[in-house]
Amino acid sequence: MISSSLARAGVISRLQARHRALRTTPRDGAKDSVSSFAGTAGILVADGDSTTRHQIVSYLREQDMAAVAASGRHDLMNRLIAKQPALVILDLLIGKNGGLDVLREIRSRSGVPVITIGYPCAKIDPVMGLELGADDYLAKPFGLRELLARIRAILRRRSSGQSTPEPYPKPGRCRFGGWQLDRRTRRLTCPHGNRVALTKREYALLLAFLSAPQRPLSRESLLQATNVHEDVLDRTVDVQILRLRRKLETDTGTPCVIRTERSVGYVFTLPVEELDHAVLRRVNPDRVDRQT
Repeated sequence: MISSSLARAGVISRLQARHRALRTTPRDGAKDSVSSFAGTAGILVADGDSTTRHQIVSYLREQDMAAVAASGRHDLMNRLIAKQPALVILDLLIGKNGGLDVLREIRSRSGVPVITIGYPCAKIDPVMGLELGADDYLAKPFGLRELLARIRAILRRRSSGQSTPEPYPKPGRCRFGGWQLDRRTRRLTCPHGNRVALTKREYALLLAFLSAPQRPLSRESLLQATNVHEDVLDRTVDVQILRLRRKLETDTGTPCVIRTERSVGYVFTLPVEELDHAVLRRVNPDRVDRQT
């Protein structure tokens, strides 16, 4: 009897040890996501419904992901400012004026990946959320496994460089060839003073060109710059270039703003001026400003 009891105790002890090891070891497929949390606050979950918020945070923690909850707009922005998260999950109904205003504020401060969530209804427009800079949208009710898969996919793209090289530059205005772009509001103004609307991909593509003016950019790098949402049928760089040319060029038949470089890619030919507190600084790819 004593020997059998000791044997059972030994089995139980080994099972408990194995369970503890599994709890402290990242699951397969989670290692890349966990490693991307270095220097961040992990996943920031902002949902007005306390039950949903608790369920998401608890599930992510069970999957060995650092996760923290934000109960409202003020709490969310305070946490975002205090420590940059790896990703934000944003309820589109959060805040007094809705999640779209919160998303605008996030994008004015940070390029952190954002997944918007919400029940399909007349009060929210998930497409507008994507246009404002959200990386993905998930309609409620959704499965937590699907949410986890989308989080991991976004973090993998980010860690492997499959996102815009400079997806969201510091807020500010810039000028090129009479055009002016306000990055804070994403407002593009033509030389005649009229506003020109840009889709999310066109905007991302323009940012990529403005970050490297008068330098050849490969199709691969431009593809990465516009790979901001899973829209497989409309991912061709050449199609995006054509659409952006239609808005920037006087004659798309003989483009002079975005020039094709054979066997290389494309070049944004115009010099870019940064407007900061009424002080103009010309962006010159061949010059490095030195501090004295």
